Amino acid sequence: MILVRVLAAVLVGALIGFERTFHGRPAGFRTHALVCVASSLLMLVTVYQNQWMTVLPLDAIRTDPTRMAQGIMTGIGFLGAGVIFKEGLTVRGLTTAASIWVTAAIGILLGIGFYFAATLGAASTIAILAAFRFIELRLPTEFYAHHSLMFERGAVMAEDDLRHLIGEHGFSIANLSYHLRDGGRFFEYEMVIRSRDRRNAAALSRDLSKLSEVLEFRINPMGD
Repeated sequence: MILVRVLAAVLVGALIGFERTFHGRPAGFRTHALVCVASSLLMLVTVYQNQWMTVLPLDAIRTDPTRMAQGIMTGIGFLGAGVIFKEGLTVRGLTTAASIWVTAAIGILLGIGFYFAATLGAASTIAILAAFRFIELRLPTEFYAHHSLMFERGAVMAEDDLRHLIGEHGFSIANLSYHLRDGGRFFEYEMVIRSRDRRNAAALSRDLSKLSEVLEFRINPMGD
């Protein structure tokens, strides 16, 4: 029975991790498998405690298996935090952190032999990570991106012209800021832009590439 539970944890963790690896996420195939196996093994310690707790009478010791589960989920928080990182105004890795968390929960269920709930949880997790990606891309959502443009200090595009250019591509501007770079040699606009169609970013990028006065620009989508 122990072998079945551990092998099931390897299989489920690997299946969830494969989806993360396929999409190039930092915690993938091996990480999820290890998390699921570790959770399962730690719960087996409490489930089969009467087989290894032989020094004292079992009635003399009161153990609570739920405390082990709480400890596992607390420890997983540190691992999940390791895959979350901030890049500019964008926070990435939240979905991977959530997948690690749910993988640990499934490992706990497998460790105590609750196969139906574990199977249901694994199927739901894989469906959310894989199938929901296509649904999400088709939902009517707003596209946000961190946008910056750099100019020579003596050839800065006027703010009104900048707003007009970005507005022509279906974007609205929020949090516009101004910076001088490299000892005042360069001027930079930084902002958050928003649109109902993410394809507008490609059109904006093409037009910005044609402007000789734009030395550098960046359109960094916000997402997980």
